[in-house]
Amino acid sequence: MSGSGKGRKGVLRREFLKVTGVGAALTELLAGCKPEGEAEASPAKLVRIPQAKTVTVTLKVNGKVYKLQLEPRVTLLDALRNHLNLTGAKKVCDRGECGACTVLLDGKPVYSCMMLTVDAEGHDIVTVEGLAKGGKLHPIQEAFVEHDAMQCGFCIPGFIMAAVGLLNQNKAPTLDEIRKALSGNICRCGVYPRILEAVADAAKRMRGGA
Repeated sequence: MSGSGKGRKGVLRREFLKVTGVGAALTELLAGCKPEGEAEASPAKLVRIPQAKTVTVTLKVNGKVYKLQLEPRVTLLDALRNHLNLTGAKKVCDRGECGACTVLLDGKPVYSCMMLTVDAEGHDIVTVEGLAKGGKLHPIQEAFVEHDAMQCGFCIPGFIMAAVGLLNQNKAPTLDEIRKALSGNICRCGVYPRILEAVADAAKRMRGGA
């Protein structure tokens, strides 16, 4: 290609390199400058969290007495699972909606995730681990097995404890009464018909009608 290049439009390669070189140097210079009056960033301060205070709680669970050192905010469910290794009560919703954590308190079913451990002191607590006697399952446990009233089994301890609570107060419940008593428990596998049959059969056995 001939010609001196005068009048040619655009930027020559040599001019482009000069411009970019000056721009890079200026950017680096500005990056090292701070606006006047801007202070140096102070180092992060170490925040010390005070050690949580604990209280002594005495629990009677499945006929045995335990003394625990716990924070006052610990729920009965967490005390049973994490401190007494009684993991039959399940931690699922942790907000009193599914019933998987049901235990008996003085014979009545309660959601252990909604009760503080300190509030359970002085009461008689029974978990699913405390139902079998002398190696023999409780009639409700036997009925659940025989009626195949479970699939994943995760919700079953809660259903069983709710059913025991019902039969503690009503030896001959109707099907509607069983439904109502178990309405606070959720089975994600949907085996409700077999659960109802199992509870009705267990009630009959406990009355001596087996």
